[in-house]
Amino acid sequence: MLGEDLALLTLDPGGVVGDRALALIDTATGRVATAKHPRLWRLLLRCRATGGAAVRITLPDGTAVDADDPDVDARLGALLGRAVHLRAPRPAGAEVERPDPLEVLEHGVDAEVAAPTLEIAQGTPGKSFVDHSPVHLVTTATVDHLGVEALRYRPNLVLDVDGPPFVENSWLGRDLVVGDVRLRLTLPTPRCSVPTLEHGDLPRAPHAVRGPMEQNRVDVPGFGVLPCAGAYAEVVTGGTLRLGDVAVLD
Repeated sequence: MLGEDLALLTLDPGGVVGDRALALIDTATGRVATAKHPRLWRLLLRCRATGGAAVRITLPDGTAVDADDPDVDARLGALLGRAVHLRAPRPAGAEVERPDPLEVLEHGVDAEVAAPTLEIAQGTPGKSFVDHSPVHLVTTATVDHLGVEALRYRPNLVLDVDGPPFVENSWLGRDLVVGDVRLRLTLPTPRCSVPTLEHGDLPRAPHAVRGPMEQNRVDVPGFGVLPCAGAYAEVVTGGTLRLGDVAVLD
């Protein structure tokens, strides 16, 4: 779902506290529902989840439901056309279906394309439903170059950087200190179909993935050569960071 802009974040080894703490599980398959498989789940990107300990979900028609409401599964299932269950924490071995974004671009969001499964959260010690690592960041140098709204890439942090696009590639293996927090950059972030989809009132944006496909295919250890934008990080030292904090590479 869509998230929210925050002026303050608290991080622990599992990443941003409260981030991706809940997920919808497809009752039929047991897999995590994600717009990575747009034919089934792209309507999730017309919903918005806000709040920390008490999550509130705003639906496309403007009505809202609390995550702990007894009717939340039924209301979301009616919207999505599939039986779902909202749950936490992440079960061991949790998987998503992730079609090749090029296949989705070529055949359309409603096409039945191959949807290989992928275990999520392989790079985190936490129990949240992150794609891979505790933290995901991207720079304005990259998103401005691509002409893409940062929110389409769903980062935890957007760093205001005056430099070349895809500068995140050169930071891998280094530490980034922001506020009280020390992060270690570990992997480039592969891009799926999600950035190309409608996000709330924002229209489709195929260039959000075509740009990285054409300009930044890089080797992601353990996953192969993939189109990337942004970087994943692990949390070396947790703490608090605030909007406007200076980020320093170490």
